Amino acid sequence: MADTKLLTEIHGGVMTLSLNRPAKLNAIDNDLARELLAAIAAAEGREDVRVLLLRGEGRAFCAGRDITNAPTQEDLVLVQAVARSLVELPKPVVAAVHGWTVGAGLEWMLDADIVIAAQNTRFRLPEASLGVFVTGGLAATLQAHAGLGRAKALMLLGREFSAAQAQAWGLVWDVVPDDELPSASNRLCSQLASLQPEVAARFKRVLNELGLPQFDRAIELENEAQRALGRSANQGRAV
Repeated sequence: MADTKLLTEIHGGVMTLSLNRPAKLNAIDNDLARELLAAIAAAEGREDVRVLLLRGEGRAFCAGRDITNAPTQEDLVLVQAVARSLVELPKPVVAAVHGWTVGAGLEWMLDADIVIAAQNTRFRLPEASLGVFVTGGLAATLQAHAGLGRAKALMLLGREFSAAQAQAWGLVWDVVPDDELPSASNRLCSQLASLQPEVAARFKRVLNELGLPQFDRAIELENEAQRALGRSANQGRAV
């Protein structure tokens, strides 16, 4: 459909999922999250899909959650469900990012197995300044990639950083010129698609079990923190 918020294409064993709200810099609303969740589930059941490629249409990968409306419990459930699905999918997930990669967009990026970024990518985690908590298992994934000290600084300070910094800190596997991102990400996905599915699945499962042992706990704690901050905000408005 022309108004779909997620574009899906399958070619050469790769399912490409393109966030398709370019006028909103692919900000996440519930419809987009639901479509993405359904597409990931479909990918798991298809033998002709060996790799998932997540990307964004227009000038950005994803500018985070759409803050047009106040966050709801359903928002939290859907965002966390997508994160779990990306991590638990028994197939490699590649995120190809460019432009603004912010908040929940950055969080979903780190739920991928391999990240490739255009040189123009700009990252930021603004949640603390907005009075909300992070999602997507970021409390576990960011530490796993960047270490505890840098994770604290990136979350609490919310400063913008570049693709080169993201690569130096272990958040990104490769950085390429902006116009080479499509071809570079396609080559990477083709290499992954050439692996035996069971081999790729076992590598992902074992590495995640050892490298992200607290992912499920991170999701639980993020949910608790998000609800607690929401109650505090409501009480403050009532005073």
